[in-house]
Amino acid sequence: MLIDFADLIGKKIEVEISGGNYHIGNLLDAGLDIIVLYDGRSFIYIPTVHIQRFKEIIKEEEDISYDPPLDNPIETDTISFRKALTIAKGSFIQVYVTGNKTIHGYLTSIMNDYFVFHSPVYKSMFISMNHVKWLIPYPPNTTPYSLKSENLPLMPKTAPLARSFSEQLVKFENQLIILDGGDHPEKIGLLQKMRNNNMTLITAEGEAVYRNVEHIKTIQLP
Repeated sequence: MLIDFADLIGKKIEVEISGGNYHIGNLLDAGLDIIVLYDGRSFIYIPTVHIQRFKEIIKEEEDISYDPPLDNPIETDTISFRKALTIAKGSFIQVYVTGNKTIHGYLTSIMNDYFVFHSPVYKSMFISMNHVKWLIPYPPNTTPYSLKSENLPLMPKTAPLARSFSEQLVKFENQLIILDGGDHPEKIGLLQKMRNNNMTLITAEGEAVYRNVEHIKTIQLP
């Protein structure tokens, strides 16, 4: 018998996500491209494209309650990834893309296949929707790092926005950029040119590195 997420709504499930990450919680909702879990502390919105495996948890060693609060932070009749992003715009959330850390801040703009995210630490970031593994809204009346609201302007200045992630990169030609949080020296450099969904990045040592845009997760300007 084929089981899909709709058959498991209200059940406790375990989800394995790309990169060896796991979430366990009560399945609250499921759409065509996203599910909503509650793990006892947070509502977790997970795009299904990154789900590698899932199963219902029938028995646990510890009786842990996953009953969610009444107020869902992203309330909508039919859930989808884009709709969740749209409703979350301007609200504080944490986003996980890759590596061993989440990014904390809020969405300012949503384009065709990427969104602009303002982080108190990383400032404005351009994040590919294709690589978002999950997002978690902050509880009401809380802020990242307990910063005061005046330190978190809701309309930070950003560069003119293009419709697509690759078109936005074209706008950054001849500028210094940081890819994927700068987790490798070859991901920091001068974007020399964009051609056919590939970029040429000149590193600090003057070496030309060529990258496929499809595998780029985030962009920052220093």
